[in-house]
Amino acid sequence: MTSRRIGWAIVGLALAALLIALAGGERGLQLFSARDRTWQAMQQRGAWRVGLDPSFPPFEQLDEQGQPVGFDVDLAHEIAAQWGLDVEIVAIGFDSLLDAVRTGQIDSVVSAYPYDPRLTRDVRFSTPYFEAGIHLAVRSDSPLTAIEELAGRVVAVEWGSMGDMVGRRLQRDEPTIHLAQFPTPDEALQALLADPTLDALLVDNITLRQAQANGAHLRAVGPVLEDNPYVIVMPMTDNVLPEQVERALQALRDQGVLNTLEERWFVAAP
Repeated sequence: MTSRRIGWAIVGLALAALLIALAGGERGLQLFSARDRTWQAMQQRGAWRVGLDPSFPPFEQLDEQGQPVGFDVDLAHEIAAQWGLDVEIVAIGFDSLLDAVRTGQIDSVVSAYPYDPRLTRDVRFSTPYFEAGIHLAVRSDSPLTAIEELAGRVVAVEWGSMGDMVGRRLQRDEPTIHLAQFPTPDEALQALLADPTLDALLVDNITLRQAQANGAHLRAVGPVLEDNPYVIVMPMTDNVLPEQVERALQALRDQGVLNTLEERWFVAAP
C-alpha cells in the first residue's frame, strides 16, 4: 500500500471513530473525549476540587475555625476565579495526595508539592509557582557577593539536609570550605546571626523567607544551588486542565499576584 493510501486509511479510521462516538450520543462523545473528563466535570460541578495537606504553613494550615488557609489556598482561589469557578478544598494526608488525583477523588493537588520527574508517567505537573530550593545566605553586612568567594569560609548547614549535601558538593570543588553542622535549619540560621565566626548559611528558601519576614538581616547570594520547585499536580488523563492551569499561572505571574501571595504569607510572626 502506498504512503498516500496509508494516510487516507488513517483519516478514514479517525472519521469512523468520530461517527461511532456521535452515533453513541452523549455517552459516545464522553468516551471519545475521555482525556478531557476532569475539566468537563469541573464545569458541570461549578468548582475545582483541590486536595492539600493542611499541615505545612505558610502554604496550608487550619485557622482558629478549622478552615484551611495559606499561600496554596489563596493560589487555588486566584486560579479558579479566572475560570469563573469556586474551589472545593479536600484535606488529605500528603502521602495520599497522588492516589487521590489518580483515582479522581480530586481534580488537582495544590499543596507545596515538589516536582518529581519520576512521576511524569503517572500525573501531569504544572510549571513551578514557587522555588523552595537551597540558597546561600549571608548577613546583610557580609562582604560576600558570590559563591566563588567561599574559599576558607565557614558555612552553617542543617546536618543531613539538602543544604548539607550542597555544602559537601561545594567542598569537592573547594576543599577549604568548612561546614558547621546544626540539628535544625533554625539553629543553623540563629548561629549565623549570633556567631561572627560563621560566614554563611546553606538553607531552603522557605526558612530564609520566613526569617527575613521576621526581621533577620539576611540576604541571598547568587542563584538557587539546588532546585525544589513547587508545582500543581493534575491527572494524566486530561489535556484541557493542564492548559488552563498554565494560562492562569502565567496571568498571575504577569499581574504580580504570585509576588503578592509571597508578601501576604511570608510575614512576621505575631
